[in-house]
Amino acid sequence: MGSQRNVLRRESFILSVDVGTTSIRCHVYDKEAKIRGSCSAKIHLLYPEVGHVEMDPDALWEGFITVVTGAVQDAGVQMRQIEALGISTQRATFTTWDRTTGVPFHNFITWQDQRAADLVRSWNRSCTMKAIHGLMKVLYFLTRQKRSLAASLIIFSTQHVTFRLVWVLTHYKQVHQAITEGNCCFGTIDSWLLFKLTKGRVHATDFSNASTTGIFDSYQMCWSGFLSTLVSLPLSIFPKVENTGCDFGSTDPSIFGVSIPIMSVMADQQAAMFGECCFDVGDVKITMGTGTFMDINTGSKPHTSVAGLYPLVGWKIGPEVVYLAEGNSADTGTAIKWAQELELFSDVQGTSAMAYSVSDSDGVCFVPSFSGLQAPLNDPKACASFMGLKPSTTKSHLVRAILESVAFRNKQLYEVMLRETHIPITKIRMDGGVSSNDFVMQLTADLFGRKVARPQHHEMSCLGAAFVAGLEVGFWRTRDELKKLQSTDKVFVPREAPQFSHLPGSRNGEYLPVLQSWERALKRSMNWYNKT
Repeated sequence: MGSQRNVLRRESFILSVDVGTTSIRCHVYDKEAKIRGSCSAKIHLLYPEVGHVEMDPDALWEGFITVVTGAVQDAGVQMRQIEALGISTQRATFTTWDRTTGVPFHNFITWQDQRAADLVRSWNRSCTMKAIHGLMKVLYFLTRQKRSLAASLIIFSTQHVTFRLVWVLTHYKQVHQAITEGNCCFGTIDSWLLFKLTKGRVHATDFSNASTTGIFDSYQMCWSGFLSTLVSLPLSIFPKVENTGCDFGSTDPSIFGVSIPIMSVMADQQAAMFGECCFDVGDVKITMGTGTFMDINTGSKPHTSVAGLYPLVGWKIGPEVVYLAEGNSADTGTAIKWAQELELFSDVQGTSAMAYSVSDSDGVCFVPSFSGLQAPLNDPKACASFMGLKPSTTKSHLVRAILESVAFRNKQLYEVMLRETHIPITKIRMDGGVSSNDFVMQLTADLFGRKVARPQHHEMSCLGAAFVAGLEVGFWRTRDELKKLQSTDKVFVPREAPQFSHLPGSRNGEYLPVLQSWERALKRSMNWYNKT
């Protein structure tokens, strides 16, 4: 019995926390990447004004502490058995705080926040932007440098930090004052957590998080001096950018009773990509959660897009930098949750059976556009809509139309990715809550004309941050070892049939008329909220 206790005491684990949009989750992983203990806490978003979406930093901090202590307790292990901590966070949600006291000047302003929408609109239409686009087109013509092409196409978005931070600097006097005194820190959630966990010793972020802010130059791998000067953001407030796998310092012993080394900090979609072991060029990861995020590994070069794919740093580990190109669709889980609240169904698990209970959607099309349409249409004024309703339409038809729309948006993003990157696809793995829906998974495989795999665990962001932290401390040795730990729940194979050859890039010809109707519905929904 005593020797068994000693073995247990010697066993070590990796702790990983994922701060999402609606919850904070923490898992304790063992050597086989199995979850030994878990804990989660809800995040309550605040809506102080129309279009403002915030999070309380104190509540977030309390939630973080709760899930870490809860997961370790749930695993039945001691804090001292934790070898390293990895952190994955939602992207482009930020605050500013006092460098001396660590007290935030305002709530976190989330990636969904629209307070800077008018500012973004006026900048995108400004003479300055037109001049920059013109100049960069000329530079691209002369040099054929992809950087110039990217700059000639750039448009600002509210999802980027840039103009929400400009808004903060113009609306909060204490932030302005702190900048003047050299006492202001800016940071996304990961930076703020690092600052808190190390009692103010570390003000840092990693390349994956920095690259999603819109203020980072992914070609030069540094904060953009040009952009900061253009919109008057002081570089002095920005955190130091470190490797994704890095010794970020250790948690102060007063917090968890022992010091835990923080060995990885990672943006959630990039972390999910790493968790899915998409290490090779052409590997694709599709996360279907609140929104859908489709990422392709583009290797050692950032991708320059003309249709709205965004070039990101996937991770930087040691000297190696891996870039991703990302397309997203904002309203995947949102549409399903909305339908549930309308009582179209009671149990999300039953939606797949409802969709299969009818042979088609009876001509009904659903446009999932509560937050506008992203790539390749890029129309923020599109509306969500049902079209083609008839007296014969049932709840099952409506549910099928909603699930079809998720797969159709997947197909759109996938085609943009193929067209733009010219990279042969090597594998496709799909995760996130909506991936548990067999109907969506099978239809996506049919429309792609390719196998898609679903992992056993849906929470890949947590696993990705754990993998990076574990590699840093030698808990796992190689990426090949990580690939062997991967567990697949199910592989969806495209259905074969003679009539499936009509749809380009797919074997599922029976869906061609449905897809064409849906694309017509998309066009009808566009530019709906047009302000005169």
